[in-house]
Amino acid sequence: MTRPDPRKTAALSAALSGAVDLGALKARADAARTAAATPAPAGDAPAPDNGSAPWIVDVTEASFQAVVEQSLQVPVVVLLGASYSPESQQLAASLTRFATASGGSWILARVDLETAPRIGQAFGVQSVPTTVAVAAGQPIDAFAGPIADAELSEWIARLLDALRERLPGIRAGEARAGGVPVAEDEVVEDPRIVAAEEAFERGDYVAAQGYYSEILASEPGNELAKEGLAQARFAERAEAVDPAVIAKADAAPEDIDAQLAAADAQVAGQMVGEAFSRLVETVRRVYGEDRDRVRQHLVGLFELFPADDPRVAAARRKLASALY
Repeated sequence: MTRPDPRKTAALSAALSGAVDLGALKARADAARTAAATPAPAGDAPAPDNGSAPWIVDVTEASFQAVVEQSLQVPVVVLLGASYSPESQQLAASLTRFATASGGSWILARVDLETAPRIGQAFGVQSVPTTVAVAAGQPIDAFAGPIADAELSEWIARLLDALRERLPGIRAGEARAGGVPVAEDEVVEDPRIVAAEEAFERGDYVAAQGYYSEILASEPGNELAKEGLAQARFAERAEAVDPAVIAKADAAPEDIDAQLAAADAQVAGQMVGEAFSRLVETVRRVYGEDRDRVRQHLVGLFELFPADDPRVAAARRKLASALY
């Protein structure tokens, strides 16, 4: 499971609240339509959804404002991606799957920044994919990069829970989908997991590791604790890593510490395939304890992602080849 870094999420959401000028974007789109010589049907209608549910739309600069206006009724989740980005395609597939089953309790607006760059500029996008939740015409939450389906589902659920009483279309969509929200007092959460997650979200990764380790001491098969411990360990390392270590590692392939730190920096920077390849190649070059150390580090990075992630599967095959 891959969890958004709460510090980066908060910073991104705050930045978006000041960066997004929907009025300016609409004015530019209006100007573009006015400049078009060929008469066309209403340009503000959402773009065709390519056979998907009607609450899944591929957005253009001309149709974006009309889609965002629907956030007065339901949340609009804007996926800002690019066709060249495998991570964007991965996240788009997951969001599309969840949106299809949502009954229209929220709208998925897919934006290809290669063809609609001004939408990305309006949101101040720094990397793809970036996902932004919009309600009542304003961005209210966001995260950068792909995340695992379990975490994505939780993010959507929290979004709907926070807005259900304010946006009338959410309950109608949930009824259409046949889902009945569970009352808060019916949800039973493991207080140990809650404590660990709270520690993680306030950036106390050492405390989070302690909570997860205590759970695993008595319940070795607890998958949530295993995933959480891997995330907390990585977050602690990633917080301290200097991105400049990548260049250092490239210049000194024999420096094992630099290779491990560079792989962490690359994963943190969404260069997952590059990080896996770096460590597989390091395994090929070293022997004995060094080889086992690099292998263990790489396996630890695998645990940050779903088992069926194609990047993990490919790297596992390469690692097996390098070892045997």
